[in-house]
Amino acid sequence: MVRDFERARAAARAFDAAGAAKQGLPLAGVPMTVKESNDVAGLPTTWGFAQFAERPIEADSVAVARLKAAGAIILGKTNVPVGLGDWQAANPVYGRTLHPRDPSRTPGGSSGGAAAALAAGMVPLELGSDIGGSIRVPAHLCGVFGHKPTYGLVSMAGHMFPGTDGAEPELAVVGPMARAADLALALDAIAGPPVDSAYRLTLPPPRRRTLAEHRVLVLDTHPAADTDAGVREPIGALAEALARAGATVLRRHDALPDLGQAHGQFRDMLLTILSRGTPNAAPIDAHAWMALRTPRCGWCGAGGRCSRPSTSCSPRRSASPRSPTATGRTGPAPARHRRGRGAVRPADGVAGRRHLPRLAGHRRPLGLTREGLPTGVQVIGDVFADLTTIAFAGLLEQAGLAGVPLIVHMSRRTSH
Repeated sequence: MVRDFERARAAARAFDAAGAAKQGLPLAGVPMTVKESNDVAGLPTTWGFAQFAERPIEADSVAVARLKAAGAIILGKTNVPVGLGDWQAANPVYGRTLHPRDPSRTPGGSSGGAAAALAAGMVPLELGSDIGGSIRVPAHLCGVFGHKPTYGLVSMAGHMFPGTDGAEPELAVVGPMARAADLALALDAIAGPPVDSAYRLTLPPPRRRTLAEHRVLVLDTHPAADTDAGVREPIGALAEALARAGATVLRRHDALPDLGQAHGQFRDMLLTILSRGTPNAAPIDAHAWMALRTPRCGWCGAGGRCSRPSTSCSPRRSASPRSPTATGRTGPAPARHRRGRGAVRPADGVAGRRHLPRLAGHRRPLGLTREGLPTGVQVIGDVFADLTTIAFAGLLEQAGLAGVPLIVHMSRRTSH
């Protein structure tokens, strides 16, 4: 962790001295940390590369600046893997972050330090980032809530590979990690265009108020990756509980795309994005890139048909595992393979479900497996239906259908 305690204390004292002028802010005085890859003025942004440890950062990222404007106090930054490219959180600059429940296991990546800090109760709010699961996988492994916003909803300015600027990478987002009731509060604080203006972004409100009003498509298998029983069984139990609560639970839907084909298309698109700037990377032409982007529009359209009431049987929500296994062992294995619950699985298999939430995606805990490891479910909704997915997770928590994360509750407007 990059500590910034002295400046945080000074900011807190200044906040208290301001009195009523700041007490009404939505994140008034909330202490939090942010993922290391988010720029914070005066702190390093290395992405885990030692050569960037002394590079000066002169301005906050847009999301960090908005969190501060909403009243948040930044305590420091949390750990990441090198280049944000691993399911562990280890690098030569800061070392390795371990799982708060079991130090022999990884908290995941690339927002691994963020999820570990939440699960350990260090902070009640974090700012992570996600392009291929980097918020959702650590949230799954550590048993906390994380939200991957609709692409483009939150500015990525100030969250770029060190020394680069310009076009934001396709698919990548920054988003909050916190208790379910606090995610909407944090998302509201950071959402909007990357320029200072009087424009106020207002997301559509949650579409439903009770679990009984929801229709839920449950996906607990995937053609590109086997799902561990320890992950699949809690999802099955959740489906049964939702049915008892009056929700309509579906196991298939005609609008759902071919998941195996979508996985391959997403993998090719993701690898193209991640190769940007890599020495000796083979570039693709504009026509090939547009051919990769076209299926993504189809996924969004299919997801919209799945989550909108176009027919009487269309689901209101889709629920799927975030990862095929519970948390894996730490170790120096190449990024391409990671050990999870005793079995080595290829990384592109772990990414088997990651193509699904090009829409609004939310990760919420289900509880613990038989081995005492956190596990969870991914809630997927329509484009810009972020508040609906967050509210659905909140309903699950209120009904006792979500495992309670280890973090403390931060919002002044709600109680636990």
